[in-house]
Amino acid sequence: MIRRIVVRLLPSLLLVVTGIAHAAEFYGDPNSEAQKWVKAHPSDGRVNDIRDRIASQPAARWFGDWTADIGADVASYVGRATAAGRTPVLVAYNIPNRDCGGEESSGGAASATAYRDWISTFASAVGASRAAVIVLEPDALADLGGAKCDSLKATRLSLLAYATAQFKKKSPLSQVYLDIGHSSWLAATQAADLLGQAGVQDARGFSLNVSNFKTTQTETAYGKAVASELAKRGFGTKTFVVDTSRNGNGPPPADDGNWCNPSARKIGVAPSVSPAGDAPEMRLWIKNPGLSDGQCGTSAAKAGTFDPELAFKLVHGY
Repeated sequence: MIRRIVVRLLPSLLLVVTGIAHAAEFYGDPNSEAQKWVKAHPSDGRVNDIRDRIASQPAARWFGDWTADIGADVASYVGRATAAGRTPVLVAYNIPNRDCGGEESSGGAASATAYRDWISTFASAVGASRAAVIVLEPDALADLGGAKCDSLKATRLSLLAYATAQFKKKSPLSQVYLDIGHSSWLAATQAADLLGQAGVQDARGFSLNVSNFKTTQTETAYGKAVASELAKRGFGTKTFVVDTSRNGNGPPPADDGNWCNPSARKIGVAPSVSPAGDAPEMRLWIKNPGLSDGQCGTSAAKAGTFDPELAFKLVHGY
């Protein structure tokens, strides 16, 4: 169901009955890890490429169990974006038992109660009168397609449904996307089933390819299939966004599952909003290129650490 919303909006973000109609000027974090490295290494031979091709692009800001004060930090970041007339892209990444026991992305809130408090505060901090693009919990839903998360399924679905409801109530101008992995993870029917149980009715849609390397063409076909399945289940027209931050060369050869800093990957097209009705609705840099996936592949840096050599290789596709 399409509802008309009449509000006073930022000049850079126009919402009409069909959603985002004009390309938003996304907010680029001046304190991103890439920006910090560029400022600290003005004489490095790689600095021009990293500055111009990566640090200057508006990538998402991630918030999780490392965030000191979720309310103050989100409010401050969204406030700076609003003052600049730009739209912030935020990622909530704090689901309990994140990665279901995996090592590289382990962590999350200490309990379901702690998560409800955290995500409620997050939504309140964005606020009722400010716009943002919000990606909810990368991999959290897609992980439920495997046996390792069976014991967490009911609680996780409940928490995600709570999160979407909180943003709908407390941050109604935000565009919220539940993450559902990528085209090689779940069948479209399974993805739609999980999204339906996780509160997609209260979200604008879903996100694909976060931190992965699938081509936009492949993810678009998959996203349309998932959206079609959601429509069959009575959820109306749901849209999707694709992470293009590292998909310029597509996935590793034979799509062998090598997700951790694989070689010869490349940054993809810059963040943008598609014309109304086109899919994907947005191409976003959700993963920050140059941040290591972990001590594996082409990087010895810990997960989430900026590696200039990794960033440089992503610029050139080495």
